Amino acid sequence: MDIGLSSASFYPNVNTENSIALMKNLGFNLGEVFLNSISEYSENFGDILLEQKLKNNFIINSVHAFSSSFEPNLFDEYKRRRNDAFLQFKQVCKLARKVGAKCYTFHGMKHKKLYNVINYDLVFDVYDKLLYTAGEEGIKLCQENVFWCMSGNIDFLYTLREKYEDSLYFTLDIKQAYRAGRLPEEYIDIMSGAIENLHINDRNSISSCLLPGKGDINYKKLFCKLREANYNKVGIIEVYSDNYKNYDDLKESKDYIEKCL
Repeated sequence: MDIGLSSASFYPNVNTENSIALMKNLGFNLGEVFLNSISEYSENFGDILLEQKLKNNFIINSVHAFSSSFEPNLFDEYKRRRNDAFLQFKQVCKLARKVGAKCYTFHGMKHKKLYNVINYDLVFDVYDKLLYTAGEEGIKLCQENVFWCMSGNIDFLYTLREKYEDSLYFTLDIKQAYRAGRLPEEYIDIMSGAIENLHINDRNSISSCLLPGKGDINYKKLFCKLREANYNKVGIIEVYSDNYKNYDDLKESKDYIEKCL
């Protein structure tokens, strides 16, 4: 498994375009680029990211949008709102293709009560459109398990997996599993065979997000479970900027994960 870093780990202290050189200088050859504002979805900003990627010989494995800016609205009952949100989704897919990303890490719907509320006809119509659009750009739509979204719900993910067995992929986020009151292994069981991206972080009884190696997660056990699910591709360290004191901590975290592997 190749270990990378998410530019989200620098928010809000480093501009997105400057994060690529920083990640490379820290010893990371690949990562996930988190787009922190709507203006960063533009074609011109894609050109800037591509220049930085090539200049630093860096692999952008995945992109992650400032999802709350539009993704929940993709499922809104008001059609015009959905259409406006879709334009932003399409922009991100085009940017992802330009910078050579394989995956789009997707949050999607906000959490709702599962029964008697969700209009599954609408949900499936939206996913049909999203998957087709991402596919046109050669991008895999990777549904992330997020505790405050519908994707944190085990039953909802089962429904998506059954409906889109051959076209929908997944980003597994360790901290989000625990925040949803679940074990990562439960999500792996659902996502098995379709995981394309992994967000690595740690946790303990006090904090739900720590640098790998600073909490109590048994990574060797978790990585064995992932290999059983045919996943041994990319692991992206994704934490918050207040989870470390200096950049050396990020390098040490990478070393720790590689030893666990």
